[in-house]
Amino acid sequence: MANNKQKKVLIVEDEEILRAMYERKFVQDKELKVFIAADGAEGLEMARREKPDVVLLDIILPKLDGFSVLEEIRKMKEMKKTPVFMFTNLGTPEDIEKGKALGATDYMVKVSLTPDQIYEKVKKYLK
Repeated sequence: MANNKQKKVLIVEDEEILRAMYERKFVQDKELKVFIAADGAEGLEMARREKPDVVLLDIILPKLDGFSVLEEIRKMKEMKKTPVFMFTNLGTPEDIEKGKALGATDYMVKVSLTPDQIYEKVKKYLK
């Protein structure tokens, strides 16, 4: 049974193990409806179709990289203000600057944060 009050979370991650780990973490929360995409093109299509309330977006992705996906999301009128978290292992100042310049809400380096910490950050933005 779908809950209309559920917030939609889109996770765009190409690594299957990480995708499964974050999906497990987020689906435990019954207030969330989780969508998963394994590449940038699929993630962008899902963003257009589902209009998620928040997006977790890897950068290094097959088909379309995360920076390109973010750029396209920010062109969508209904998603201009949607929180988009860059969610990557690219932690150079240049990458962080590029993500923020393209409109990322936050920039998280995966190896520095646990799934619980990432979940907590996302939940803050959904309140």
